[in-house]
Amino acid sequence: MSQGATQQPAEVAPSHGVRRVTVIGAGTMGHGIAGQAALCGFEVRLFDPSDAALEGGLAKIAESYAKGVERGKLSAEAREGALSRLSAARGGAGSASAGADLVIEAIPERLELKRALLSEVAPAVSARALLASNTSSLSISALAEGVAHPERVIGMHFFNPVAIMPLLELVRGERTSDEVVARARALGEALQKTCIVVKDSPGFATSRLGIALGNEAMRMFEEGVASAEDIDRAMVLGYKHPIGPLALTDLVGLDVRLSISEHLHRELGADTFQPPQVLRDKVARGELGKKVGRGFYTY
Repeated sequence: MSQGATQQPAEVAPSHGVRRVTVIGAGTMGHGIAGQAALCGFEVRLFDPSDAALEGGLAKIAESYAKGVERGKLSAEAREGALSRLSAARGGAGSASAGADLVIEAIPERLELKRALLSEVAPAVSARALLASNTSSLSISALAEGVAHPERVIGMHFFNPVAIMPLLELVRGERTSDEVVARARALGEALQKTCIVVKDSPGFATSRLGIALGNEAMRMFEEGVASAEDIDRAMVLGYKHPIGPLALTDLVGLDVRLSISEHLHRELGADTFQPPQVLRDKVARGELGKKVGRGFYTY
């Protein structure tokens, strides 16, 4: 539940031209994006090929709204309004996207999967509809290859938890138009986010910096420089980070961090992005972080 959320849904700003949103992927990021969009006044359809994932995502959205009401950050009326604007979509990504002004995908970080999905949904929406990816590291230009009207493809990288984190990283591909960037910025503001715009380069701004810091923290942990708790405490108290790099790795998911680190190492070649052995070992053991109860910490 966003700390900055209004008690009543915001009016849809005409500058972005978005009223209907389809979110594809009901995992942590997907259901977070869908919940925030519904709360901010958009009509939202959430789709996932797994019925269990879809129902689980919707349940987590409802739970987050309930917690917002309990904590006095959201009125019961606003909660009911948001739930009334949120629906489950079934039958396929194309049919789920039909009529949407914005389609945003939040599926696993695999280029071929994301590219195929965007190519599938593009014919189901108008040429003016925005096609967005929540990727944290993959090339937006590569994702747009083969998509009709590639100027409408843009990266919209949200942060976990979506309801609380104020940043939205907009990633401009080689063919993304000025109009689409402007509309995406206005849309981000309507979603109560502060936007930054970066060019399409490996890791963008946030993942590149985050992985560099996280990998070095893991190497320090491997070498016995300090405990996980003290490494994190150093960054929280010494540099005013809201959460330490190892706790953040647990929150994001060690498997996700490994995938991004491997991608950046392939693309940039720098040793900074070589995944530490402790990260590989923990992923191999299934210690994927908070979502499974164990990573660098036990939950």
